[in-house]
Amino acid sequence: MHPQTHPHLIDHHCHGILRTPHPRPTFEAFLTESHAPAAAGTTFFDTQLGFAVRRVCPPLLDLDPHAPPEVYLARRHELGQDETARRLLGAAGITEYLVDTGLPGNLTTPQDLATLSGSPATAREVVRLESLAQKAADEAKDAQSFLATLATTIQAAAHHAAAFKSIAAYRHGLRLDPDPPTEAETHRAAAAWLKERTHGARLHDPTLLRHLLWSAVATGLPLQLHTGFGDPDLRLRDADPLLLTDFIRAAAPTPLILLHGYPYHRGAGYLAHVHPHVYADLGLALTHTGARAEAVLAEFLELTPFGKLLFSTDAYGLPELYVVGAQLYREALDALLTRWVDSGAWSAADAERVAHLIGAGNARRVYSSSGPSGSARSSAGRGADPADSR
Repeated sequence: MHPQTHPHLIDHHCHGILRTPHPRPTFEAFLTESHAPAAAGTTFFDTQLGFAVRRVCPPLLDLDPHAPPEVYLARRHELGQDETARRLLGAAGITEYLVDTGLPGNLTTPQDLATLSGSPATAREVVRLESLAQKAADEAKDAQSFLATLATTIQAAAHHAAAFKSIAAYRHGLRLDPDPPTEAETHRAAAAWLKERTHGARLHDPTLLRHLLWSAVATGLPLQLHTGFGDPDLRLRDADPLLLTDFIRAAAPTPLILLHGYPYHRGAGYLAHVHPHVYADLGLALTHTGARAEAVLAEFLELTPFGKLLFSTDAYGLPELYVVGAQLYREALDALLTRWVDSGAWSAADAERVAHLIGAGNARRVYSSSGPSGSARSSAGRGADPADSR
């Protein structure tokens, strides 16, 4: 195997990048999920991800691999924000981005991301459910108007979005009642939340989070669910994807994509193995494990059916995270497939086919995309994919 056998990737879950120049502390903050400073005498370049950035990115900015952080950041400043982004994104080999637009900040739009990446890259939006709810709540007069606005915005989003996404794992955890709440339960929860919240406050109510999940399921669009590793807002033990088992059963046949998973990625692989409508994602795990990405990917591939595993970077803020995520994925997969082909466990043709499935083919099928140009999922086709027994 060789990276050229799967050069074009669909990044099925990522975010925008910062539009304006930023100082070193801001840059380093995107190299970690921690909210705290680095350990005394170190920086967040002293991580697997930090080392990967220093290996992969400097040559793209005309520097030697492993350039010191201060040298790399100075060259970045010299080139400017846009030129740096164009070089790095253009080298990632990502031809389609599915962009979660729910994060705050002065970030690029999906179309901006595609433009900076160069032709033939395209982008589509992934709509975050909790962001829709917070916006509807900020404008609502009462529970009835809140729920009506929320229903309207979810239906409107379903006409253009590639998928919905939930961060219930952050806001409450995945220990949720798997059944949809009743109308009365939803109304009571909405009234209580609106009464106590301040403008812009996050949604933590488990009844309303369940309402969001089931509202998304009703559209038939794929639903992405954060699981596993994340920032300190998360209680990691409550982000185990196995906690979703009963919801997964109830939500069939709507496609459910379990994002990241680490360190519970084997559990995510099991769920994808036994449920026809469940898929597993690589994402954040490979980027942050760096030189150990091959070992993590090997564990994903133990049980996850090859038609159920998708590629993503979960990149956010820095263009470096796209190119590093893509490079680590390619290197890890190539090393594994080469070893398996050389040992006789796999044929070369099967290895090449699986590389294309994970890199783009599975995402194209799940999100009803049609190659680099990407086409919107038709309402008639939502949730219907005979190849996946959905």
